[in-house]
Amino acid sequence: MEMVNIKINNMPLSVPKGISILEAARMAGIEIPTLCYLKKINEIGACRICMVEVKGARSLVTACVYPVNEGMEIFTNTERVRKSRKMTLELILSTHDRKCLSCVRSGTCELQQLCKEFGVDDEGRFDGANPVHEYDDSAIHMIRDNGKCILCRRCVAACQAQHISVIGANARGFDTHIGSAFERPLDSVACVSCGQCIVNCPTGAIYEKDDTAKVLEAINDPEKFVVVHTAPSIRVTLGECFGMHIGTNVQGKMVAALRRLGFDKVFDTDFGADLTIVEEANEFLGRVQNGGVLPMITSCSPGWIKYCEHYYPDMLDHLSTCKSPQQMSGAIIKTWYAEKMGIDPKDIVVVGIMPCTAKKFEAKRDDQAASGYPDVDYSLTTRELGRMIESAGIYFKHLPDEEFDNPLGDSTGAAVIFGATGGVMEAALRTAVEKLSGEELKSLDFTEVRGTDGIKEASYTVNGMEVKVCVVSGLANANTIMEKVKNGTADYHFIEIMGCPGGCVNGGGQPIQHAVVRNFVDLRARRAAALYEADKDMPLRKSHESEAVKRLYDEFLGEPGSHKAHEVLHTSYVARPKYK
Repeated sequence: MEMVNIKINNMPLSVPKGISILEAARMAGIEIPTLCYLKKINEIGACRICMVEVKGARSLVTACVYPVNEGMEIFTNTERVRKSRKMTLELILSTHDRKCLSCVRSGTCELQQLCKEFGVDDEGRFDGANPVHEYDDSAIHMIRDNGKCILCRRCVAACQAQHISVIGANARGFDTHIGSAFERPLDSVACVSCGQCIVNCPTGAIYEKDDTAKVLEAINDPEKFVVVHTAPSIRVTLGECFGMHIGTNVQGKMVAALRRLGFDKVFDTDFGADLTIVEEANEFLGRVQNGGVLPMITSCSPGWIKYCEHYYPDMLDHLSTCKSPQQMSGAIIKTWYAEKMGIDPKDIVVVGIMPCTAKKFEAKRDDQAASGYPDVDYSLTTRELGRMIESAGIYFKHLPDEEFDNPLGDSTGAAVIFGATGGVMEAALRTAVEKLSGEELKSLDFTEVRGTDGIKEASYTVNGMEVKVCVVSGLANANTIMEKVKNGTADYHFIEIMGCPGGCVNGGGQPIQHAVVRNFVDLRARRAAALYEADKDMPLRKSHESEAVKRLYDEFLGEPGSHKAHEVLHTSYVARPKYK
């Protein structure tokens, strides 16, 4: 790698040739502010916040896209630079809806933080005519408020990176705004509800629909029995809402907080994940042994499922018919558990705490009501739970560590790793390989399917049969693999697809991290590492060894793949048009 010698604020530095000034400054321990920049996703130099001085240049230059070269002298904090950044912020505010106190992003808004840092004390300096802003609440999972939009285009880039592209810049000049083609509302286009636009938005222009008031109303209703269950990844991300280090496992404190919020029972979605693996492994073995449709593709990610329904409706028979862990958990709570406890399912309210905004859509899907009532009534994001805890005055960091309630609080390490890309595949392999071979695995770590790469392939010889698998995260990568399956060039037996890059740890409902963190810290790897550590420490690490799952089959379901199991735990899919 060719290196060049530069100076940043008179400090000599040797850096790789061709990297941006922004990256070079980071190597020197200097943070240059940005609003539009997302590494490898949105590198367009549009916001002009990152302007710096370069000796000999006629004007200030954009640090995020300007490459370094030999002998360059850069200045990041001159009076000229500071004045430029402050004026840019004032210009952005001139067309911005400044109702900050009522904004969901107050306190986590990148624009708000920069205005504070640069001493913007006259927010109305350039006030004048304002365009009429669109407010779109048509989608089940989110709201778009263009009054808070700063036209950074990070949401557009995130949507493009997901191979969806249902939003973009409409109109020109003063009237430019973010919207769908022909100004269609989001519920009439092929949005898959993944929420990547939300976690990448620097302001409150896009945010999830908040269902916390409805959940609190149910908790306060003496006629309702309110049960909550938490997805695997939440335990390693919720702490970020309270300033804790990325990847901190806060499972015990999370359980304690949920009890103090007033939930009648606190269960673990990991139970549903173990159940998913047992059913999914049985389905896979059945397809292999009976000439079923292969490759079989996982069905845990509702964003991926909706993508498949919109873009590959002719390939729905490749999808596993298993419900997701969220829905399986809800179905069991309102059937088996309700029966055991003598509670009418109509009086049970099930709340899922999920890393994903698409789970809100999933909860409203057809064929997700095993008891005659919705399997899950409300799906809250990690962020919504964080706000509930904060508004209740619960000092999260000082809570004791408590355990989940039984029987739906028992789980295995295989379930914990569902939150990372490759986790579902590894969990399924731990069960499927033992079932196929009839022998106990010597090692439970299928490291070939771990890691944050968007596409991972592996092959295993089991009982004389070669089993080829593929792990995919991010819908652009899903498109690549689905095209191979469609044209017959993919000879996989089993494919795991997660809608969000990196899997659930990077879901659209996870805690907001500013771009400076997303650009230079591998959130996915740090969060996933905590899940694998939790798996390693579990007494049981194979889903089919879960005593709670065994008891469920003995008492209620019979055996994996039974008629009863299909009634309660399996679902169907529907072809969806790209436009309504």
